[in-house]
Amino acid sequence: MLSRVADQLYWMARYSERAENMARILDVADRMTLIPQPAAAQELAWRSALEVAGVGAEKVAFGGSDAGRTVLHYLTFDTGNPMSIVSSLSAMRENARALRGSITTEMFEIINATWFELQAGDETVLLPDNRRRFFDWIKERSHLFRGVAAGTMLQDEAMRFMQAGFDIERADNTARLLDSKYHVLLPMNDGVGGALDYYQWGAVLRSLSAFRAYHRIYRDRVTAFRVAELVILNAELPRSLRACYDRLIATFEALGNPRSVETRRLAGLRHASLKFARMEQIFSDGLHEFLVDFIDGNAEVGRQFSREFMMTR
Repeated sequence: MLSRVADQLYWMARYSERAENMARILDVADRMTLIPQPAAAQELAWRSALEVAGVGAEKVAFGGSDAGRTVLHYLTFDTGNPMSIVSSLSAMRENARALRGSITTEMFEIINATWFELQAGDETVLLPDNRRRFFDWIKERSHLFRGVAAGTMLQDEAMRFMQAGFDIERADNTARLLDSKYHVLLPMNDGVGGALDYYQWGAVLRSLSAFRAYHRIYRDRVTAFRVAELVILNAELPRSLRACYDRLIATFEALGNPRSVETRRLAGLRHASLKFARMEQIFSDGLHEFLVDFIDGNAEVGRQFSREFMMTR
């Protein structure tokens, strides 16, 4: 496979996952603002959305009563923001257009239909009564794209490059979301263990489609320790860090060649840090430190994968 084609497949998948992840980030921030709390806490919920997205609040005209509307526009429709939903879907479509001969007709039709439906709408979808439906629509279109890809693509190298893109992007988002909520919201929560704390961590679980899974496994109140354990170490939760790296290791092994030793080594180290970790030790050493190290390491795995497989710098 040409390295250019592999690179476009990889990034098409990453942009699809990124758009969905941004909808999840904004959905959980919106949920946080629905509970009665001081204005500073409301603003902090939107600030955390920027931090999860890797955007400092200083880059946005942020603050005051319009904080929510400003953040929603910037992370959804601002074409000048490469992390916004519209930028991600635009980049996804451009990669798909260049890949017409390498992807199925059904995949391209899903991407095209999503883009045109998005363009046909306007920012009224971000009004309070419409937001939840819009975020769900973005997630559903991403689910549909992955399902169509899995159901119509040959399960060959092309699909493996896409799977690598899905999992690297997903792991990054899961780690960022957990780190931001743990460090931005929890310190301002005077009622740790109370109703507000339960609602905040419940919102994190819902943003990762893990709320029902949590109660099925733990059958107990929601706590920071168990939320972290579930989304970091549980191999059966599709969006957990462990599950992402279980799939990545299998993908890299299937794609392996004599030039890919370093990619597999870096991914193997990251995988081992999840497979053999104990949650008590992670909390003892510092959850924030663990997650920052994971985010940096995951980004390096992505860069090394691009260098060795797609010949990019």
